[in-house]
Amino acid sequence: MDYTILIHQAEEGGFWSEVPALPGCYSQGETIDETLRNSKEAIEVHLLVLKEDLVVAPVEESLFIGRVQVEVS
Repeated sequence: MDYTILIHQAEEGGFWSEVPALPGCYSQGETIDETLRNSKEAIEVHLLVLKEDLVVAPVEESLFIGRVQVEVS
């Protein structure tokens, strides 16, 4: 299964991630690579807990990420 993760730069340094398709699934790391590895582990654990609770794992719907530039006077 593939899941999209969003990686944010943390104010205190390092990075943190969230998985939009899995509410409550977050991770962190000192580098982006570490955050990616930790996120994969967090997703796997999250899915195992869902399975133990007999909850069907959500399938990610189409997710589009974009940027817009705005000017505020």
